[in-house]
Amino acid sequence: MRSLFGAGNPGNACRIMLLSFLFLGILFGARAAEPSASAALEARVAQLEAKLNSSSPINSGDNAWLLVSSALVLMMTAPGLILFYGGLVRRKNVLATMMHSLVLMGVVSVLWVLFGYSMAFGPGNAFCGDPRQHFLLRGVGAAPDAAYAPTVPAQSFMLFQMMFAIITPALISGSVAERMKFSAYLLFTCLWVTLVYFPLAHMVWGKGGLFNWALGGSIPVLDFAGGTVVHISSGISALICALVLGRRLGYPREPMPPHNVVLSLIGTGLLWVGWFGFNAGSAVNAGSLASSAFAATHFSAAAAALSWAVSEWYHKGRPSVLGAASGMVAGLATITPASGFVSIPAALLIGVAAGGACYFAVTRLKSRFGYDDSLDVFGVHGVGSTLGMLMLGFFASTQVNAAIADTWKSNGHVFSLAGSAGQFANQLKGVVFTMIYAGGATFLLLKLVGALGGLRVSEEEETLGLDLSQHGESAYND
Repeated sequence: MRSLFGAGNPGNACRIMLLSFLFLGILFGARAAEPSASAALEARVAQLEAKLNSSSPINSGDNAWLLVSSALVLMMTAPGLILFYGGLVRRKNVLATMMHSLVLMGVVSVLWVLFGYSMAFGPGNAFCGDPRQHFLLRGVGAAPDAAYAPTVPAQSFMLFQMMFAIITPALISGSVAERMKFSAYLLFTCLWVTLVYFPLAHMVWGKGGLFNWALGGSIPVLDFAGGTVVHISSGISALICALVLGRRLGYPREPMPPHNVVLSLIGTGLLWVGWFGFNAGSAVNAGSLASSAFAATHFSAAAAALSWAVSEWYHKGRPSVLGAASGMVAGLATITPASGFVSIPAALLIGVAAGGACYFAVTRLKSRFGYDDSLDVFGVHGVGSTLGMLMLGFFASTQVNAAIADTWKSNGHVFSLAGSAGQFANQLKGVVFTMIYAGGATFLLLKLVGALGGLRVSEEEETLGLDLSQHGESAYND
């Protein structure tokens, strides 16, 4: 010890003392830091537990999916339907046809804010919500509406449903293309969404609506994403519009082929992608039901495209590109009401039936009765979704959507809404009511608009083309 700490070794002694003090400092410093680190860890755990135990019902994943779905549905109108319809008309009517869809993105959005959302999803009676309830979207904010979408803000649900309201009257425009005054179209559309779409949306999806099987309706009609509200209502209204306006000049003597099938095919692809938001988004959450609806949508569209192509190949000797695209749209429209209720094999069968039935409607049926539904809205959307609604009556499965097993109650008893003759009868009631209501209202509205300022452009304006006569523009400079 003396050799280490003695006078003979002062340098070593100092080094040992410094190292000792350093060791003791580290030891006591670490011990002193332990309570602080422990407290920080406990605070973090407490924060995580607070988040997990929070009373807020908002699920960020569900909200993200619904917002993405809203954007996808809007994309179906612009640019999807704009390109699809724009490519199908003659080149002198391209812009006018595109404008029919584009303008509704503004018009219907404003009506939705003023009273549309209230009429569709506000409290009311079995047929319509109170238009004053959510005037200027009062009360529609960050808090969820548990009846409609309990895990997302009510504002997100409102936006999603608005996109449906935009595209539905835009579908009708395909039947009046190339001959209706733009002013008459605007007035008719404003009246139609107010008196037809908003009430139907309430009847099928609104609290206490006549056909709402989950929220107090009296007739349990299954319609996941708009078979009655969107496609049958627009399809039958399109037929009435075609009959009231009459045929285009020269139809059917003169050929009126699409001016640009490429545009229509691009629009077709956008519609197919957007339809996933349309149907899968209607689950209003990012769970297994959304996955099931997504899958059913895709496989029905695929089967219908092949079915239409094969039917055309058999009857005409060759399949057309536009035919396959039309079959795809038919498959999407047909599966829409059933997408959240049927299995993949059922969806394939629905798609096969859709392709054949809609092909028959736009060829034989249209030719037999001679109406000029310019872009076959009735044959694809009206006939297709009617078929889908009725087939759903037999194919609805509790394994796909467990809610239909025990949600519907009548006279204190629980009834399953799975596929059966009884549910087919319920579906038929919804289809017939929608056809009568939408068709009758459309006829009266057309007569009213016609009396106020006329429906059709003049023969001179129709010959010139609606791009120039209605908007003073031309799609092409050559």
